[in-house]
Amino acid sequence: MAECESSPQSTQLVLPRPGSEPSTGEEREEEEDRQDGDALSALFERGWRTLQELDVTHEPLSATRLQERVRRDIRGLETASSRVAQLELFSRNEELEEVCTSELKYLLLPALLGALTLKQCSLERRLDFLKTARVYFVDFLQRCKNYNISQFNMPKTQEAEAESPAPSAPPGQPNLVAMAAQRQAKIERYRQKKEVESQLEAVKKAVDGGQADEDTTRRYYLLHLRRWINLSLEEVESIDQELPILKNMSVLKNTPPAPPSRPPMKPFILTRNAVQAKVFGEGYPSLPTMTVDQWYSEHQKRGMLPDQGIPRSASGDEDRDPASVQAEQEERRAERDDPESLHKARSWDDYKDTHRRGYGNRHNMG
Repeated sequence: MAECESSPQSTQLVLPRPGSEPSTGEEREEEEDRQDGDALSALFERGWRTLQELDVTHEPLSATRLQERVRRDIRGLETASSRVAQLELFSRNEELEEVCTSELKYLLLPALLGALTLKQCSLERRLDFLKTARVYFVDFLQRCKNYNISQFNMPKTQEAEAESPAPSAPPGQPNLVAMAAQRQAKIERYRQKKEVESQLEAVKKAVDGGQADEDTTRRYYLLHLRRWINLSLEEVESIDQELPILKNMSVLKNTPPAPPSRPPMKPFILTRNAVQAKVFGEGYPSLPTMTVDQWYSEHQKRGMLPDQGIPRSASGDEDRDPASVQAEQEERRAERDDPESLHKARSWDDYKDTHRRGYGNRHNMG
């Protein structure tokens, strides 16, 4: 582990006394570095403290006072990140043991920026906030990956996911392998989170009380880094689920509604009452031009009635059945003792005496 002086933890800037201006250039540079360290630590501590208070406050996050505080601390952490880059505190070519204990906490700057960015409340800029926060979280995870602080899989970038989408399962069938891997990763992160939190509780008392040595302080910051690795992975996963929804909402909002291809059709209802009203009611197109009495009088004048010009039979035989009329005529002849009728009747009686019923019917074998 590298031997280096721990930066002062005071949040006040240390200004030179009047008349005590450093005489040499080296002393002046040391004084400026000390003041930069004080300002950097103050900005970091203020942003971290604000984030912790926002997690436990009962005041609505959309309150004006809290939103102004969030924006102020975001600007402060951005300034701190710029100073860290100018001072070149971290490098890809060094190992974790080479980083000073007092500088380990500044690895958390991107994670704190991402968390505070998500605390901003604005529906119109929600999509921009998510994209910015994701960049901060991925940057933090990449730094931790470079220093090999913990073992985890880096989330894919948006460009990589767009170029090589994951193979999807057939419609109606979930990707069971991906779901199982995701579930196992969540279980492992939850286990690590609980383990880190329990260790932090044991170390935090010594650090807050000022009784921790350098090894304890270093372990304290490393535990916070591991804790924020799990939190960042969860936040990136949540952001990746929310981004497509907001993008689709933005597209739908900006897309004008398509004009209707044809006017809507009116409903056509055919009912018995409607048809009956058209025939017998006022809706019938052909209204009568004369009354029934007028029609009868007109046809009577023209002789077009059924009982005009057609002679009626006195007996009314035309209306009777011809068979019944013939039977009645034969009965009358028999009553008058008509010789022809008597002969015909006697011949028929003799025939029935000598011939059985069905005689000559070969089909019935009689």
